[in-house]
Amino acid sequence: MSYALLKTLHIGFVVSWFAGLFYLPRIFVNLALAETGPERDRLLLMARKLFRFMTPLAALAVGLGLWLMVGFGFSGGWLHAKLALVAGLIGYHAWCGRLLAAFAAGRNRHGQRWFRVFNEVPVLAMFAVIYLVVAKPF
Repeated sequence: MSYALLKTLHIGFVVSWFAGLFYLPRIFVNLALAETGPERDRLLLMARKLFRFMTPLAALAVGLGLWLMVGFGFSGGWLHAKLALVAGLIGYHAWCGRLLAAFAAGRNRHGQRWFRVFNEVPVLAMFAVIYLVVAKPF
Protein backbone atom coordinates (compact mmCIF):
# COMPACT_ATOMS: atom_id res chain seq x y z
CA MET A 1 0.00 0.00 0.00
CA SER A 2 1.34 3.43 -0.85
CA TYR A 3 2.44 5.86 1.82
CA ALA A 4 -0.14 8.47 0.71
CA LEU A 5 -3.05 6.03 0.85
CA LEU A 6 -1.96 4.59 4.18
CA LYS A 7 -1.57 8.05 5.72
CA THR A 8 -4.94 9.14 4.31
CA LEU A 9 -6.67 6.13 5.87
CA HIS A 10 -4.84 6.68 9.17
CA ILE A 11 -5.91 10.32 9.37
CA GLY A 12 -9.49 9.45 8.40
CA PHE A 13 -9.79 6.81 11.13
CA VAL A 14 -8.12 9.10 13.69
CA VAL A 15 -10.61 11.88 12.91
CA SER A 16 -13.50 9.42 13.19
CA TRP A 17 -12.22 8.01 16.48
CA PHE A 18 -11.81 11.52 17.89
CA ALA A 19 -15.39 12.38 16.92
CA GLY A 20 -16.46 9.55 19.21
CA LEU A 21 -14.04 10.59 21.96
CA PHE A 22 -15.50 14.11 21.81
CA TYR A 23 -19.16 13.11 21.73
CA LEU A 24 -19.39 10.14 24.13
CA PRO A 25 -18.46 12.18 27.23
CA ARG A 26 -21.07 14.78 26.15
CA ILE A 27 -23.64 11.99 26.28
CA PHE A 28 -22.29 11.18 29.75
CA VAL A 29 -22.98 14.78 30.82
CA ASN A 30 -26.60 14.35 29.79
CA LEU A 31 -26.81 10.91 31.38
CA ALA A 32 -25.57 12.38 34.65
CA LEU A 33 -28.37 14.95 34.44
CA ALA A 34 -31.09 12.45 33.46
CA GLU A 35 -32.58 10.67 36.44
CA THR A 36 -34.71 7.87 35.02
CA GLY A 37 -37.16 7.24 32.26
CA PRO A 38 -37.16 7.21 28.48
CA GLU A 39 -34.63 10.04 28.08
CA ARG A 40 -32.05 8.16 30.13
CA ASP A 41 -32.77 4.94 28.25
CA ARG A 42 -32.36 6.71 24.89
CA LEU A 43 -29.09 8.34 25.98
CA LEU A 44 -27.76 5.02 27.24
CA LEU A 45 -28.65 3.37 23.93
CA MET A 46 -26.90 6.17 22.02
CA ALA A 47 -23.81 5.85 24.22
CA ARG A 48 -23.65 2.09 23.76
CA LYS A 49 -23.99 2.33 19.99
CA LEU A 50 -21.39 5.09 19.76
CA PHE A 51 -18.90 3.15 21.88
CA ARG A 52 -19.39 0.01 19.77
CA PHE A 53 -18.90 2.10 16.62
CA MET A 54 -15.82 4.02 17.75
CA THR A 55 -13.90 1.03 19.15
CA PRO A 56 -13.10 -0.51 15.72
CA LEU A 57 -12.25 2.98 14.45
CA ALA A 58 -9.71 3.31 17.26
CA ALA A 59 -8.23 -0.09 16.43
CA LEU A 60 -7.91 0.83 12.76
CA ALA A 61 -6.37 4.23 13.57
CA VAL A 62 -3.80 2.67 15.89
CA GLY A 63 -3.09 -0.25 13.58
CA LEU A 64 -2.53 1.98 10.56
CA GLY A 65 -0.38 4.31 12.65
CA LEU A 66 1.81 1.39 13.68
CA TRP A 67 2.01 0.27 10.05
CA LEU A 68 3.17 3.76 9.07
CA MET A 69 5.74 3.83 11.85
CA VAL A 70 7.17 0.38 11.20
CA GLY A 71 6.78 0.34 7.44
CA PHE A 72 8.20 3.79 6.75
CA GLY A 73 10.73 4.09 9.57
CA PHE A 74 9.61 7.11 11.54
CA SER A 75 11.64 7.87 14.64
CA GLY A 76 12.55 10.65 17.00
CA GLY A 77 11.60 12.06 20.35
CA TRP A 78 8.44 13.62 18.95
CA LEU A 79 7.22 10.14 17.98
CA HIS A 80 7.82 8.79 21.48
CA ALA A 81 5.81 11.68 22.92
CA LYS A 82 3.04 11.08 20.38
CA LEU A 83 2.96 7.36 21.19
CA ALA A 84 2.68 8.20 24.90
CA LEU A 85 -0.30 10.46 24.14
CA VAL A 86 -1.89 7.76 21.97
CA ALA A 87 -1.44 5.25 24.80
CA GLY A 88 -3.17 7.75 27.08
CA LEU A 89 -6.02 8.12 24.58
CA ILE A 90 -6.41 4.34 24.43
CA GLY A 91 -6.65 4.37 28.22
CA TYR A 92 -9.19 7.21 28.03
CA HIS A 93 -11.21 5.17 25.53
CA ALA A 94 -11.18 2.17 27.89
CA TRP A 95 -12.14 4.45 30.80
CA CYS A 96 -15.13 5.64 28.74
CA GLY A 97 -16.13 1.98 28.40
CA ARG A 98 -15.97 1.50 32.17
CA LEU A 99 -17.98 4.69 32.74
CA LEU A 100 -20.59 3.48 30.27
CA ALA A 101 -20.83 0.15 32.09
CA ALA A 102 -21.29 2.03 35.37
CA PHE A 103 -24.14 4.07 33.88
CA ALA A 104 -25.76 0.91 32.53
CA ALA A 105 -25.56 -0.73 35.95
CA GLY A 106 -26.83 2.39 37.73
CA ARG A 107 -23.51 2.89 39.53
CA ASN A 108 -22.36 6.25 38.15
CA ARG A 109 -20.49 8.19 40.85
CA HIS A 110 -19.74 11.39 38.94
CA GLY A 111 -21.78 14.51 38.37
CA GLN A 112 -22.29 16.43 35.15
CA ARG A 113 -19.54 18.92 36.07
CA TRP A 114 -16.99 16.15 36.36
CA PHE A 115 -17.99 14.85 32.92
CA ARG A 116 -17.70 18.35 31.44
CA VAL A 117 -14.06 18.49 32.57
CA PHE A 118 -13.48 14.85 31.55
CA ASN A 119 -14.73 15.80 28.07
CA GLU A 120 -11.84 18.25 27.57
CA VAL A 121 -9.07 15.65 27.87
CA PRO A 122 -9.18 14.39 24.25
CA VAL A 123 -9.28 17.97 22.95
CA LEU A 124 -6.02 18.81 24.72
CA ALA A 125 -4.44 15.53 23.63
CA MET A 126 -5.48 16.12 20.03
CA PHE A 127 -3.81 19.54 19.88
CA ALA A 128 -0.67 18.12 21.49
CA VAL A 129 -0.52 15.27 18.96
CA ILE A 130 -1.08 17.64 16.03
CA TYR A 131 1.70 19.92 17.27
CA LEU A 132 4.11 16.99 17.68
CA VAL A 133 3.36 15.61 14.21
CA VAL A 134 3.55 18.96 12.42
CA ALA A 135 6.39 20.68 14.29
CA LYS A 136 8.45 17.62 15.30
CA PRO A 137 10.02 19.78 18.04
CA PHE A 138 12.52 17.14 19.17
